[in-house]
Amino acid sequence: MLRFIGRRLLLIIPVLIGLSLITFTVSRIVPGDPVKLAAGSQARPEQILKLQEEFGLDRPLPEQYLRYMGGLLQGNWGYSISTKRAVGPDLITYFTATLELTLVSTFLGLLIGIPLAITSARWRDRWPDHFSRFISIGAISVPVFWIAIILQIVLAQNLRLLPVSGRFDPRTTYPTVYTGILLLDSIIAGNWQAFGIGLRYILIPAFCQSLLVIALITRQLRGDLLDIVRKDFVLVARANGIPERMIWTRYLMKNALIATISMLGFLIGFQLGGAPLIEYVLDWPGIGQYALKAALQLDFQPIMGSTLFIGCIVVAINLITDLIYRLVDPRIGFS
Repeated sequence: MLRFIGRRLLLIIPVLIGLSLITFTVSRIVPGDPVKLAAGSQARPEQILKLQEEFGLDRPLPEQYLRYMGGLLQGNWGYSISTKRAVGPDLITYFTATLELTLVSTFLGLLIGIPLAITSARWRDRWPDHFSRFISIGAISVPVFWIAIILQIVLAQNLRLLPVSGRFDPRTTYPTVYTGILLLDSIIAGNWQAFGIGLRYILIPAFCQSLLVIALITRQLRGDLLDIVRKDFVLVARANGIPERMIWTRYLMKNALIATISMLGFLIGFQLGGAPLIEYVLDWPGIGQYALKAALQLDFQPIMGSTLFIGCIVVAINLITDLIYRLVDPRIGFS
């Protein structure tokens, strides 16, 4: 296992170098001048030149790339041209918001998706199966930003049950920051009022983001359950008089979840990369919205930082998923 982890960690280096080269090249060939955007339309030429020198944009492109990578190796993620803030601390702040949204949406997706898959497989080609498939297909077919807007109009604006957007009520004192995950910090601090407020704010974005999890988990798990239910060991278990509930929970689910775990790791990695549309429409301060705003302003350093940071997270999630996959199914091994 240690050799497997070592090989995977070594592969991270060329992946991140290639990702940095692609991102650097694309961000530099996009038309527009970020310095002029940051300086404003009334800026004088000498002010623009000073900003270019300050951020090293007056140097040749190969030197800019090498200087950036050299600073990155020292823990310096650079500075934003538009906000004049360090990129590194901003990435941590925005990523914790995305991490919180991912955890809640994944939990919600599993809470809905797994029962739907079991129901669909248990009553195949009957009305519970048709209903489950309708939910899973609808969840992935309807544009998620449209659902977000509809929920804003119905639940927030008309019924006033939930907030329209944001992460926390600005009129209320923010809970003490321990981890950056608002709900967890509220529990640690024992601030149940803040926990309730944070929960109300996260429900709409978490539900919208959970739709992809619900759709894919339901379809994947249903197919695996229907495939395993015909296996010989299931027929033997039924012949021995083992209760049907035990067969589904102990025999079928244990084997069917192997492929689902692999898909779940992909979904979590995808969600941790940020959901720009959801975060932008619902004003959720996550890393997806941070990268989107940086791209709209041609802000190179946040774009590079966000891409590499997300790349590291996705590679790490894939490694963890592979380890869990092999621990659940020892037949695969670590070769």
